[in-house]
Amino acid sequence: MKYRVYIDETGNSDLESSDNPNHRFLSLTGVIISLDHVRDRIYPDLEDLKAKYFRSHPDDPVILHRKEVMNKRIPFDCLKDEAKCREFDSEILWLAESWDYKVISVCIDKKRHKEMYKVWRYDPYHYCLAVLLERSMFYLERQRVMGDVMAESRGGKEDKRLKASFERLVEKGTDYISPERFQAVLTSKQLKVKPKQSNVSGLQLADMIAHPSRNEILLENRLIPNQPSPFAQRICGILQSKYDQQGGRVYGKKLLP
Repeated sequence: MKYRVYIDETGNSDLESSDNPNHRFLSLTGVIISLDHVRDRIYPDLEDLKAKYFRSHPDDPVILHRKEVMNKRIPFDCLKDEAKCREFDSEILWLAESWDYKVISVCIDKKRHKEMYKVWRYDPYHYCLAVLLERSMFYLERQRVMGDVMAESRGGKEDKRLKASFERLVEKGTDYISPERFQAVLTSKQLKVKPKQSNVSGLQLADMIAHPSRNEILLENRLIPNQPSPFAQRICGILQSKYDQQGGRVYGKKLLP
C-alpha cells in the first residue's frame, strides 16, 4: 500500500518580515493518507459534496479553498444562506472526522529564530520541511509502508525552491536522519507539485485544516491572543485524533525553534 504526504503552507519564509505579527509565523501541515483511501473514499466523498452544494462538474470542477469558502466568494456564495452554511459545515466536518489520515504540523516563530541565530540560520521553510519529513518518515516506518510527497504549486520560483529544498533533504539527510533512511521509505526523490486547478483532494483537505492547526499550536504556546472561529475550533477538536502520536507522545504538532 502506497501513501502520500500532502503539504500545505501557511505564511511565508521571509525572515525580514518576522517583526510583523501578521507574517511572523510560517507553518507546514502534512496530511498522510493511503492512496487507496484517497481513491475509494476521500475523492468521491469530496466530489459528491461539491456537486451537491456548488454544482461542481467533472469538466469544470470546483476547488475548495479555505479563504474563498470562509469569505463566501463565488462559487461559494450560496453559503451566505445561514441554514445552507450550517448544513455544509456539518457535512464537511463529519467527512473530515470519518476519513482515515494522519496530520503533522510544524510551525516556526521566525522572530525568535532570527534572534536566536545571529550569524547562521536555517532557511525557515527548509527547517520546517526537514522536521515535517522526519516525522512523516517515522510514521511510514511504523506502518511499514512507503510513500511520496506532494505540495500545491506556488509558481515558478517558489516551486523551484520547494523542489530544491526537498531534494537536498532526501540526498543529504538531516542531523538526525540519514539519506539512506529517507530513501528507504520514499518512493521518489522528487517533490510532486500540482497546481490548484488539478483538483487534488488531498491538497484540498490539507488546505482546510492547515490554518486551524497552526493557530492551535500558537494558542497552546501563548503566541496569539485570539480564539479561533467556532468552525476552526471544531476542526481542532477533530485533529486531536488525527495528529500522529505514539505511546502517549504527540508527534503531530511541533513549534520551532
